[in-house]
Amino acid sequence: MRDGKRAERRAAPGLGNRAEARHGRRTGGLVLAALLALAVAGCDAGDEDAPAPVRPVRSVTVEIGTAGDVVTLTGDVQAEDEAALAFRVGGRMIERLVNVGDRVTAGQVVARLDPQNALNGQRSAQAALAAAEGRLVQAQNHFERQERLLGNGFTTRAIHDDAAQGLRSAQSAVDDAEAQLKIAEDNVGYTELVADAPGVVTARGAEPGEVVQAGQLIVQLARQGGRDAVFDVPAQLLRAVPANPLIEVSLVDDPAVKATGRVREVAPQADPVTRTFRVRVGLDNPPEAMRLGSSVNGRVHMDAGASIEIPASALTAYQSRPAVWIVDPATLTVSLRNIEVARFNPATVAVASGLGAGDIVVTAGVQALHPGQAVRLLGQGS
Repeated sequence: MRDGKRAERRAAPGLGNRAEARHGRRTGGLVLAALLALAVAGCDAGDEDAPAPVRPVRSVTVEIGTAGDVVTLTGDVQAEDEAALAFRVGGRMIERLVNVGDRVTAGQVVARLDPQNALNGQRSAQAALAAAEGRLVQAQNHFERQERLLGNGFTTRAIHDDAAQGLRSAQSAVDDAEAQLKIAEDNVGYTELVADAPGVVTARGAEPGEVVQAGQLIVQLARQGGRDAVFDVPAQLLRAVPANPLIEVSLVDDPAVKATGRVREVAPQADPVTRTFRVRVGLDNPPEAMRLGSSVNGRVHMDAGASIEIPASALTAYQSRPAVWIVDPATLTVSLRNIEVARFNPATVAVASGLGAGDIVVTAGVQALHPGQAVRLLGQGS
């Protein structure tokens, strides 16, 4: 019995050590979890405090130059005077004597209608005139008899007056028949379509065998006497062009073929789609190679004056208006600024207002910027 108690006393310290070990492991695990949580919190705090990335951009510094440059627009050559030839009467067209590109002279027949109906109308008018003339002879003879009888007292004034009225009616009928005959003769002549001036056929609107209406286009004639270079010009450019400028015109495919001219006509209303104005430039002695329909470039020298031009890649939009990103040189951050565009060139934009000398404008990378974004100007250090 005493030996068993001593054995229990010897075993008791071992059980206590194992319990303490388990307790120590739980405490160590809690401490490790707390340390991990603090480490994660420290990482999150570091991420929140990290500054936004600095974005590299390309830029240009605004300089004020002169606006005495050359503006080029593309247009085409058209006839100064172009007419659509059409029949005055309807009918079946039996012949068209010209085609696109043919040259015609004044008085030349270019197309014909079947004249049979017109000839029938002419014969009917001739017969009506002959009948009216016969009635006029009868009325004239009756009036003369009544005139003699009234002078001798063998008729009454009323019968004499009726004869005079019949004579006037017969004369009016003859006049009307003569007018109807003239109309019928004209209709016969209208079955032939005649060019009223020399020129070149540029289009056709009907083919032989078709039944055409009066006024329907048969051929389009570019009359001789001048050629125009026609351009669609933006309103801003119209306001900036000097008065009565000399326009230099050259072929697109052969710049060596040149001519000069001045503005002859400006459309009073803008095109509803393009919002541009049609301008016709009368060409002085255009070369033969500058044919109708040729594509041409027109160049005009602008008035000298202060101007600002920036690359077209710098342009963006803000509040539905043109804008650019401006770099603050002190903080190297960007902000949007609206501008007014004077005109668009192939690679640059002429600015009318909104920029000043020394402004730093972002020219590349504008799509990824936001207000207050920190930037690094490429080529100017980091």
